Amino acid sequence: MLRLGFDAKRIFHNRTGLGNYGRDLVRILAEFYPENRYYLYNPKPARVYRLQLTDAMVERRPEDFVGKTFPALWRSRGILKDLKRDGIQLYHGLSAELPAGIGRTAIASVVSIHDLIFLRFPELYKPIDRWIYRQKFLRAVREADAVVAISRQTKDDIIRFGHVPEEKIRVIYQGCHPVFKEQLSDDFLQQVRTKYDLPETFLLQVGTVEPRKNLMTVLQALRDLPYNLVVVGRLTEYGRKAVEYVHAQGMDKRVFFLHGLELRELAALYRLAKVSIYPSVFEGFGIPVIESLYAGTPVITNAGGVFPEAAGPGGIYVEDVKNPQEIREKIRWAMETDISEYARMGREYVRRFDDDVLAREWMGLYKELMNL
Repeated sequence: MLRLGFDAKRIFHNRTGLGNYGRDLVRILAEFYPENRYYLYNPKPARVYRLQLTDAMVERRPEDFVGKTFPALWRSRGILKDLKRDGIQLYHGLSAELPAGIGRTAIASVVSIHDLIFLRFPELYKPIDRWIYRQKFLRAVREADAVVAISRQTKDDIIRFGHVPEEKIRVIYQGCHPVFKEQLSDDFLQQVRTKYDLPETFLLQVGTVEPRKNLMTVLQALRDLPYNLVVVGRLTEYGRKAVEYVHAQGMDKRVFFLHGLELRELAALYRLAKVSIYPSVFEGFGIPVIESLYAGTPVITNAGGVFPEAAGPGGIYVEDVKNPQEIREKIRWAMETDISEYARMGREYVRRFDDDVLAREWMGLYKELMNL
């Protein structure tokens, strides 16, 4: 029996993104290797309950006064004594952080790096945030026994910005929640369509509505087209400007903004959509891309960066995602063409992100680092 520790802050406190990554990783490990013990180190009481704990999982929180009073300090330093007490053989920092000093212990360590957007696009971050993220990143990749990138693109960025030796880095992709792989009944699909009063045919864009996701360019492309768009994601200030644009252009009856959906409802939207669109300027990976492919829905996405890694032959690619005219032509083509062959190829390609494949890759790396 292996005793493996995980930084579980995001697992118990983030509803999307890094939270989903951690929950899916621990879930598949516990499913395929239930003989081990997976210790989830959570700095404070949970706010998100999306991981169903099994007998193989153990949640740990700070127990002493200092740890309870200063949970961030416990997570970054004090946790080491708890790892030793629990007999942890390997600790996994799931979001570009490791406890200071872990490299001087007998505990093997691995850190996941999702993206280095704060270094690629520094203008999107406050100076103090960039400095903090950079320091945490550099310390983590220095102390870790292995660094895992979630894509080849992220691996290249780690080498470029962190000067990390290539042989220290592994690429292990991330998967998605099993609900996106389920067969949903026609009755349920119709219930979702009725609940949100959606049209028979539409495009779907999923993700926080922020500048990097590039929704405004899609709206400009759609302005003179007759198609419907469903946007699912939390609205930022940029998102509110997008809503204002929709009103100003008289597109209110063709553009639907939704948020707060249950995961099965979101899975239903992927299956109801003719095509999804993910024209992000930059991502570490792009989970909505593979969610869509598992649903059998091709994706219009960026021809550059990580997106061909995620979409493969299920992608309909745009060379310049900031060009409304090019996106307009791709949308028109996808909406008026039989794209079932793209759906078939996408379903086949996305199997490389299946749970059993990823579980084997992770366990293989863990055992290698522990010399097992």
